Amino acid sequence: MPGPDWQTVIDEHGSRVWSTAYRLLGHEADASDCFQEAFVSALELSQRQKVRNMGALLTRLATLRAIDRLRQRKRLSQRFAKVEDLSDMPGSIPDPGRAAENAELGQALREALASLSASQAQAFCLRYFSDMSVKQISLALDMPAGTVGVLLHRARARLRELLGKQEDRANEV
Repeated sequence: MPGPDWQTVIDEHGSRVWSTAYRLLGHEADASDCFQEAFVSALELSQRQKVRNMGALLTRLATLRAIDRLRQRKRLSQRFAKVEDLSDMPGSIPDPGRAAENAELGQALREALASLSASQAQAFCLRYFSDMSVKQISLALDMPAGTVGVLLHRARARLRELLGKQEDRANEV
């Protein structure tokens, strides 16, 4: 059984996979690594079984790899108490104060996402960063739409809680 034409797969899905990883990570090198890892994993999986929806699979794999990197960053930052400089995070607002606030918010969101369960983080990222519908997420994650809805609800509630604590700490300063 011949496999997919990988150049065609990359041409069709590459930009979506890249944007998924980059939106989550905000770092070009990490996004590039996730991009490559997603395609390598898809290749390995396609050699073992038939892939029904390559786009959904690649988006899911990129999301998983990005979330893993976010968790790794969080562990490292906690271990070394190191604060990453995200001032080079792209933005359309030229105001430096606003750019700094956006960078802090982006970092807080990344840290909060790393605190979610894997399934909640996947569902949230696929919905809000990849703009997938609940039905598409249901197919991509191979779970009922109702379960996806519950995961999204719990993820939003937990993120509100975590980001609210972040805001409270910022107001104390």
